[in-house]
Amino acid sequence: MTRNDLGHLALAICLIAIAGYVDAIGFLKLGHLFVSFMSGNSTQFSVAASQRATSEAERAGILVLLFVVGVVLGRLCARWAGGWRRPAVLVLDTALLALAVFLASSPAAIVAMVLAMGVQNEALHKVGSAKTAVTYVTGTLVSFGEELADAFSEPGKRWAWVPHLLLWIGLVIGAAIGARIYGRLGVHALQWPAAVLLLLTAITAGFALFGTRSKVVDG
Repeated sequence: MTRNDLGHLALAICLIAIAGYVDAIGFLKLGHLFVSFMSGNSTQFSVAASQRATSEAERAGILVLLFVVGVVLGRLCARWAGGWRRPAVLVLDTALLALAVFLASSPAAIVAMVLAMGVQNEALHKVGSAKTAVTYVTGTLVSFGEELADAFSEPGKRWAWVPHLLLWIGLVIGAAIGARIYGRLGVHALQWPAAVLLLLTAITAGFALFGTRSKVVDG
């Protein structure tokens, strides 16, 4: 992997750990629903609808809809920001988590959390040549299994499975930390991932500024 790929991997691990942290808090607050794992919510929606549990189906369906709205907002923000795409998306993500902390005692906090997770998906799409998700790991685990199988037959891919495993570990560790801190602080535990996102915003803004200056000099 190149230095640029390693930087993207480090960012992806940080983001997916944040997603695990936030999703654990959402899961504990909602009982059995998620703020970033929409496959689970879609299954819950179908089961509840088939059993005519209207209120539960509505809750799951609204979460899926809010997540999609978050993705749309993130995409629009990224296109508007151009070369500053990543810091712009991260600052929006940070603002939404900060809003969730501010609204901690209100059901609207969940709305802000789900929107934040939808937005976060637009911060990073690839690590090297491989697509990656930064709020869920089902696809990551599929890639891990495929790359692990390839490692036995293709010497050039002997270690290609490692990044996928690190992403999964990142989410698991993030979720464990989120669940632990939620027990002490409740939704206010979101102040920590918001702080980390703010730091990542500053770092990516620095790289964006450096890249802009380099283009000016090269031009």
